[in-house]
Amino acid sequence: MGQASVIVVGNEKGGAGKSTIAIHIATALLHGGANVAVLDLDLRQQTLGRFFANRKAWLAANGAEAPMPLEHAISSAGDALAKAPDAEQLARFEEAFAEMSGKADFVLIDTPGSDTAISRAAHGKADLIVTPMNDSFVDFDMLGQVDPVTLELKRHSLYSETVWGCRKSRALATGRQTDWVVLRNRLAPTEARNRKRLDERVEALSRKVGFRVGPGLRDRVIYRELFPFGLTVADLSPSIRPVAMSLQHVAARQELRALMGALGFTGLDDSEKIAAE
Repeated sequence: MGQASVIVVGNEKGGAGKSTIAIHIATALLHGGANVAVLDLDLRQQTLGRFFANRKAWLAANGAEAPMPLEHAISSAGDALAKAPDAEQLARFEEAFAEMSGKADFVLIDTPGSDTAISRAAHGKADLIVTPMNDSFVDFDMLGQVDPVTLELKRHSLYSETVWGCRKSRALATGRQTDWVVLRNRLAPTEARNRKRLDERVEALSRKVGFRVGPGLRDRVIYRELFPFGLTVADLSPSIRPVAMSLQHVAARQELRALMGALGFTGLDDSEKIAAE
């Protein structure tokens, strides 16, 4: 097996939907037949790790089958590793990454909503960085700063600077480029003028620092209600239906397909498994 493709889901602002996006990318890749390894570097929260623990328990209790990723012990280290010195965290991460990248087609890494040593190390290994951003200037502020009077884009901000540095270092060290996609996530009906303003600033910043803009996932109850079971809309089928089905589930499935297409993954959805009732 060749070297795995590395996908890092990152944003230094919490609450942007990183773990939700990571969960859906992982399950979509799994259903496409890929061998996926996951590393949860949000050592305290452990949302990604807990999701797949829920998945394993629900499938066993219901006699159902669905693809599972490869996981490493670092994803269950919890508070103990979070309190360890940076050097120890980095050593554990490098060990986990080396092991997982030799076994999988994709290594998907979920990062914390803060600037940490292992988060930077992960970004430095990424073939693809995926950054979810809520539809507001509050979230945009982590990527770019605007003039408070004119709202014109002034400069890139903290997280953009982090990604820029990691991409540059990787290119110099390996000659490999890192793709960066910013997802407009959790879109909800908002005042049209404010959305237009934000759209213009995002596009301007994308040209300045070099990211692509793609569609994320809307703020749907559907995505939240499946989390306790460790399932996503990619898993729903005649044999896996923990909730009542509706046309909203079909729409969510289409949304996930659009997200994967924007990231450059095609041919991952082998059948339309949801039949609306």
